[in-house]
Amino acid sequence: MRRTFWVFEDRKGVTPVLSSLLLTVVAVAAMAIATTATYVITANLRDEMSERVVVEDAWFNSTNTICVYLRNTGRVAVHISTVYINHTSQLFTKPFNLEIGENRWLTIYGDWTSNSLYYIDITTTRGAHFADYYKAP
Repeated sequence: MRRTFWVFEDRKGVTPVLSSLLLTVVAVAAMAIATTATYVITANLRDEMSERVVVEDAWFNSTNTICVYLRNTGRVAVHISTVYINHTSQLFTKPFNLEIGENRWLTIYGDWTSNSLYYIDITTTRGAHFADYYKAP
């Protein structure tokens, strides 16, 4: 009976095999967690990078409004959350949403002065900014 279990008496190779197996399991688990975290983190980036808005025209009206013509050329719908003029938040027509391929006028309420330069910054709910300088007539 003692001769049949001689295989289990020599345990010199068991520890390296178990440690290699444990190291493999830990490495696979770590990569699975890293892959999941990367997917979750970049999901919002993909949506934000898909937002494309083109400002086609800006009109400074005599009624103390600024009308900006926007066109959505991106792959997702755009929801405007805030509008800044010279880094100051302004009132605008809410809610303002642009579906894919849609174009419309955005009316911004605020005073403006003739021959002045204005920095208009339009921000979406995903955090994308569409900004440029415009000179009032």
